[in-house]
Amino acid sequence: MIKKYRYGEPIETDAVVEKIEETRSALDFFEKIENGFTKKLGKNERVYGLGEQVRGINKRGWQYISYNYDNPNHEEDTRSLYGAHNFLVFSGEEIFGVFFDYPGKLTFDIGYTDNSVITVTPETENLDVYIITGKDEKDIVKQFRKMIGKSYIPPEWAFGFGQSRWGYKTEEDIREVAKRYKEKNIPLSMIYLDIDYMKDYEDFTVDEEKFADIKKLSDDLKKDGIHLVPIIDAGVKIEKGYELYEEGVKNNYFCKDTNGNDFVGAVWPGRVHFPDFMQKETRDWFGKKYGRFIEMGIEGFWNDMNEPAIFYTEDRLQETLDKIQELSKSNMGIVEYFDFTGTVAGLNGNTGDYTKFTHKMGDKTVLHKDIHNLYGMNMTRSASEAIKEMYPDKKVLFFSRSSYIGAHRYGGIWQGDNKSWWSHILLNFQQLPSLNMCGFLFIGSDIGGFGCDTTEDLLMRWMQMSVFTPLMRNHSADGTRLQELYQFKNCDDLKKIVEIRYALIPYLTKVYMNAAENDEMMFRPLAFDYADDEMACRVEDQLMFGNEMMLAPIYKQNAEGRYVYLPEDMYLVRMRGVDDYDVEKMSAGHTYVSAKLNEMIFFVKNKDSLNDIISK
Repeated sequence: MIKKYRYGEPIETDAVVEKIEETRSALDFFEKIENGFTKKLGKNERVYGLGEQVRGINKRGWQYISYNYDNPNHEEDTRSLYGAHNFLVFSGEEIFGVFFDYPGKLTFDIGYTDNSVITVTPETENLDVYIITGKDEKDIVKQFRKMIGKSYIPPEWAFGFGQSRWGYKTEEDIREVAKRYKEKNIPLSMIYLDIDYMKDYEDFTVDEEKFADIKKLSDDLKKDGIHLVPIIDAGVKIEKGYELYEEGVKNNYFCKDTNGNDFVGAVWPGRVHFPDFMQKETRDWFGKKYGRFIEMGIEGFWNDMNEPAIFYTEDRLQETLDKIQELSKSNMGIVEYFDFTGTVAGLNGNTGDYTKFTHKMGDKTVLHKDIHNLYGMNMTRSASEAIKEMYPDKKVLFFSRSSYIGAHRYGGIWQGDNKSWWSHILLNFQQLPSLNMCGFLFIGSDIGGFGCDTTEDLLMRWMQMSVFTPLMRNHSADGTRLQELYQFKNCDDLKKIVEIRYALIPYLTKVYMNAAENDEMMFRPLAFDYADDEMACRVEDQLMFGNEMMLAPIYKQNAEGRYVYLPEDMYLVRMRGVDDYDVEKMSAGHTYVSAKLNEMIFFVKNKDSLNDIISK
């Protein structure tokens, strides 16, 4: 059962597709307080959800801020990441779900100030609150998923393995990657084009000096089953003669500053304008530009920097330069030094910049800060809707960095820029069920870590975990260690993991389609399947996958195994290759499982199900 409660005058987010009448009775479960909502938490009550966030599967014990933010250096004390997914499921004496449909800044204090209390604080009290009750956690998720609409389904080839790097600067670089993978006989379905392919970092352009004929490149790669997937950024470069810029200015497609002029921020190209994706006309215009690449044979796109990320604004840059000038004349002691470093650090990603520009929504003008979390979703929506209109029979890959609930209907997401840290393997694993709860099925992380230098063992373990994520992409940053699989001594072992992935694709797509068609989760906390097992409810580093499997990745350096809790008798599968694995019956309870670096492990309930899971 779903109840809708309305407070103030909410902005329409398009997150909910079902028509649900407003409830006039008092809010269930929560107490309405002056600046938000609060609820007592039971001693053993667990709180699940929030999609892409830090910390564990049970979200109790921290403060989370739902306000999409570009932060690749996220650690345990981070409060905001790239998505805003305001859905929670409470599992205690009472089991229920709640969705706060609010596109601005929303703070969740889930036992942070007081371990026995959750407080939810919106910046303004203009929001819809949905309370969902049902027989169990899975039923509540299913109702929520039905309420927000069906999840995106990608083309079949998108379930393959992809290689990406910010730093493939020429057509020759791309061809070399394809060549090296072919020489090593490693399956490859995608090569990604980061910002280097563009002319002067201008959207929907190609630097023809570096990429002479991108259509021919695409056609040549497709002969080997490889698809090109270019990046598209949110910022449009301010450049006289640049078609996108000229059209945007002429037709008022860009966000305005508070004085009514086109807002100026800065990202990769330097100074840019941001398309106002809250306007349907802008979405139609921008979305149809993707058709240029479709005509070149490109059928996949990766939307980035669409929180939107802002390196600086002109006034903040000037303030910073003035401050540096002032400090340069002083004797910089500890106070002045930290003032200096803080001033420079405050340029990039300053949320104060979100108060400086506006959007048109119908006949209303709204500050960006009040709809901030909708921006990335509507960028992907623009592409999805336009391509569907122009090429109704074509399946296209879309995934995005920034998102809000509702974006799951238009594309997938990757779990944002990360680091080559062992802790990020676990974090990305723990985000999977929370994202599934919010409708995001086509998901995956930057394997090996985007920033920092990876190591062979880190990459190996990350690959083993990512075998099961629908999006399987190795991605790294310019200036970091090269991490294509063929760069490593034990390339053959990495190759075998990829081969396992391709053997699993039929089962993976089956699980995916079942989840998409029936509003279910691919990845689930053990607590969702074994609610009466207290130990299972506490497990934070194992997940159920589909109906037959349990995943327990190894995510610690130098580990050649791990402790596992089995809620029932299961079979351990220890795989070294598609035709090289052993199966061992394991009894319910706590056990230690050995797994050498070249061995990936998972569990199945029924030994016979392996014939369906592994296709040879």
